[in-house]
Amino acid sequence: MATNTVANLRSTAANNLSSFSVTSKANKLPIFSLPALNSRRESQSRFIVLTASLDAKPTVLVAEKLGEAGLELLKEFANVDCSYNLSPEELCTKISLCDALIVRSGTKVNREVFESSGGRLKVVGRAGVGIDNVDLSAATEHGCLVVNAPTANTVAAAEHGIALLAAMARNVAQADASIKAGKWLRNKYVGVSLVGKTLAVMGFGKVGSEVARRAKGLGMHVIAHDPYAAADRARAIGVELVGFEEAIATADFISLHMPLTPVTNKILNDETFAKMKKGVRIVNVARGGVIDEDALVRALDAGIVAQAALDVFTEEPPAKDSKLVQHENVTVTPHLGASTVEAQACVAIEIAEAVVGALQGELAATAVNAPMVPAEVLTELKPYVMLGEKLGRLAVQLVTGGSGVKSVKVTYGSTRAPDDLDTRLLRAMIIKGLIEPISSIFVNLVNADFTAKQRGLRIAEERVTLDGSPETPLNFIQVQIANVESKFASAMSESGEIKVEGRVKDGVPHLTKVGSFEVDVSLEGSIILCRQVDQPGMIGRVGSVLGEENVNVSFMSVGRIAPRKQAIMAIGVDDQPKIETLKKIGDIPAIEEFVFLKL
Repeated sequence: MATNTVANLRSTAANNLSSFSVTSKANKLPIFSLPALNSRRESQSRFIVLTASLDAKPTVLVAEKLGEAGLELLKEFANVDCSYNLSPEELCTKISLCDALIVRSGTKVNREVFESSGGRLKVVGRAGVGIDNVDLSAATEHGCLVVNAPTANTVAAAEHGIALLAAMARNVAQADASIKAGKWLRNKYVGVSLVGKTLAVMGFGKVGSEVARRAKGLGMHVIAHDPYAAADRARAIGVELVGFEEAIATADFISLHMPLTPVTNKILNDETFAKMKKGVRIVNVARGGVIDEDALVRALDAGIVAQAALDVFTEEPPAKDSKLVQHENVTVTPHLGASTVEAQACVAIEIAEAVVGALQGELAATAVNAPMVPAEVLTELKPYVMLGEKLGRLAVQLVTGGSGVKSVKVTYGSTRAPDDLDTRLLRAMIIKGLIEPISSIFVNLVNADFTAKQRGLRIAEERVTLDGSPETPLNFIQVQIANVESKFASAMSESGEIKVEGRVKDGVPHLTKVGSFEVDVSLEGSIILCRQVDQPGMIGRVGSVLGEENVNVSFMSVGRIAPRKQAIMAIGVDDQPKIETLKKIGDIPAIEEFVFLKL
């Protein structure tokens, strides 16, 4: 009888494939290729699996606590399984019966989870902003969309930042602990006033701008640093946009709201602390890794930093004997930025809506990994996609000053007709390169244009039709950023824009132009750009400095205006040179300017 039941299920599934949720990469149903059923118990267990798979409603596994409002929304559309505190093994066992998974920060959604899903898992929802606990590469490889809830925590995080700011300034935590220990030390806990003090908001996104609004209400003078901040929005709040160096050098208080990226990792370190005003006070409700915690302890002990208030740490929870946590001038909370009743409800609704929308096939603006692209298109465009992203990363790292990136022009040189080249993926990856190095936003084909528009970034595209064979889709890609200053003056074109251009050679992206200078260097590893007086021996001198410091050079190219005039040297390096090594290059008399760019 069990065998007949399975046969019936096979027939039902074959006639109603649209309602069946377990598929393979070939869109077939391998689950029905069953070996012989050897016992009644075995047949019953397999019957249960098949019955669950053929349910018309999708199944959503909620692996960490979610607000009731979000659960109710999910239950209207799906079967909801709330199973908290699952071990990794239990999660992998359950996931093969689920179409969606919702987690917070405590559950690791690694490659094994996606492999265990057997292709059924369609969407992972992260109830919050950060997605450090989700393997994005594995998700994309398995055709699983990852979405988050980036806006619901904004006010709660901003309020917590202000709470820490005030508590730190008035020694609230220390005084509270003192009284509870039976002491009365009024003279010891004399604080400082906020009114009239300068607050530097580092990262002027949603949370940073809300902190600025509230700080203005406290009578503080607020400055901000963010390359993508809209100047008109800053002016409307009464905030002055400045460069990074100016922000840290003039602030009495610094509030961190930047994402953790390769560029911002340990951005507050011994070197940057040394540039701050003595007695500065620091608040961090962003990401722990943006501060070098050992360097912060040294700065506190030296009196450079008077106090710090921290809600986040490089490792959470931090070690019980952490010198930073135990420091008498540090106020700490256990990652409470989003921990309000209202914020938890909003997060639950936002992530539930995103997950339901994704299961219904909608393109979510909060998607954080790339959607699936037809294999033939991806194969052809893959090296050009890499080229576009790396040109964007190069261009944005050349920007300096507080004005921010607002206008970008992308030029494609191609022998193909306009309708024979879809540039959406290329444009998305250029936007990804421009935004991700200094943002927590993950850009892909789904959200690229939305993200650019949200940040006031205007992308203009131009195609130059070239003569020749249309065998390759593109001859070159050029990226220009207008109305900005450059930390490497030679990258400016004659018309005043930062300009970089690249080509694909033998399947590898190459940088072929910087400003008005022709170069040819592979876009692998990282790049050092030097402007120099064109004279004999320069390549050897720079190469010797790098060799002495054990920095491997992969490519080196020199472009010049004319012999014995100015030249640009582009050097590809496998490793990031030490600051001392770069200074040695800068000290070579013929080097007029140089910059290190991390890819």
